Amino acid sequence: MKPFDNLNKQYIAGEWRDGTGQSRYQDTNPYNGEMLAEFKMAGVKDIHRAYESAKNAQKEWEHVNPFERSTIIENAARIIMDRRKELVKLLIEETGSSHIKANVEIDFCIAIMREAASFPLRMGGQMIPSLIPGKENRVYRKPIGVVGVISPFNFPMYLSMRSVAPALAVGNGVVLKPDEQTAMSGGTVLGKIFEEAGVPQGLFNVVIADIEEIGDAFVDHPIPRMISFTGSTEVGRYIGELCGKNIKRVALELGGNNAMIVLEDADIDRAVNAAAFGKFMHNGQICMAINRIIVHRQRFHEFVEAFTKKAKTIKVGDPREEDTLIGPLINQKAVERILKTIEKARKQGAKVVLEGKVDGNVMSPFILIGTNEVATAKNEMFGPVVTIIPFDDEEEAIQLANDTKYGLSGSVHAGSVEKGVEVAKKLETGMVHVNDQSVNDEPLIAFGGEKDSGLGRFGGVWSLEEFTTTQWISTQSLPREYPF
Repeated sequence: MKPFDNLNKQYIAGEWRDGTGQSRYQDTNPYNGEMLAEFKMAGVKDIHRAYESAKNAQKEWEHVNPFERSTIIENAARIIMDRRKELVKLLIEETGSSHIKANVEIDFCIAIMREAASFPLRMGGQMIPSLIPGKENRVYRKPIGVVGVISPFNFPMYLSMRSVAPALAVGNGVVLKPDEQTAMSGGTVLGKIFEEAGVPQGLFNVVIADIEEIGDAFVDHPIPRMISFTGSTEVGRYIGELCGKNIKRVALELGGNNAMIVLEDADIDRAVNAAAFGKFMHNGQICMAINRIIVHRQRFHEFVEAFTKKAKTIKVGDPREEDTLIGPLINQKAVERILKTIEKARKQGAKVVLEGKVDGNVMSPFILIGTNEVATAKNEMFGPVVTIIPFDDEEEAIQLANDTKYGLSGSVHAGSVEKGVEVAKKLETGMVHVNDQSVNDEPLIAFGGEKDSGLGRFGGVWSLEEFTTTQWISTQSLPREYPF
């Protein structure tokens, strides 16, 4: 099987070509700095052409037989299964993913695509009774039209696919703008996959652009009726403002400051194992990653000792080695930001119980003991850094967990599931996992946050709702009596 080529090109109107922008971007391996590809970036004209292409192709795609649309999405999923090794290698090289994380990401892509493949067959309308004699109410589910998707660097393939596959499946055209740091694994490789799967030419477009050059053009363009964005709360808030101004639908999956609560009767070994995965998976560069661990004071020292011991066993280094669990952060700026935040937390009274080491972009685990007010607890670290905080009773634990502007995910460890659920229901987050960790995503379940963690839900029927609209058509079979 010939490897995918031309991954350093824009995919616009069914053509693979250079962008017309003014800048070039060198895509490098975050572990060793090796240059993987160079992009000639897209300009505003390319954005316009991509949206025009998606709009024109969508008019026919909407009316393609649902079984055919479903088959094309299934074809794309099979291509990913067949090319798993190639895609895992790309994720390792471009994103610094470990083998475990890269394979998990591929599994997530396949799962959401299989679910999306069912959407064309679930677009049926409804017949609803009317108050008016002789009237029949019909409600039809329809595609929105064109969707713009902006995806991040951390799980680039999946967080692109999570919007692209459902949006295409229900009959929309799509333009995808991935983070330039992961332009291939989050963008152009999806273009290759869907092209090979049989998506009509021009329906799906991928643009790699410098935001400094294109400004608001991707979001402000009049063609897309929805923008799906995954990224920081700061950027998401601005995108939400632009969409509100232009009366566009928006789906936002933003930052998190996720807490794991460990109650007095929790199984400590189980909690430690869960915390290690939920914190250090993909180096903590996950919006759902545990940022704070809130532990009952009676079990606090026991937990800290066991968790620190566990963290010391995690292999850190070259992500190409299959037993490596923590590889590089995405860039040097991330390393500098995290170290600065740790230093600020120290000055605020936090105690570092495990001092991590830094080698280039690779950072080994840091574990701090502190309060909810230290910098590492107040800010989303997006790295292998966690703050452990003691509490005295359940009410305090809930208050500490909720004392953040974010509300994405979380977890509760308790002696009984029902006790854990009662605490979970009091947490102001979109997702909580009892006797597990905070990093969970499934294709049939509602995924999304509260407060500053976003708007909307992905997964299952919720994705079907997000990427479609409804139209009410009534028919009047009997003459209607009007008051005048």
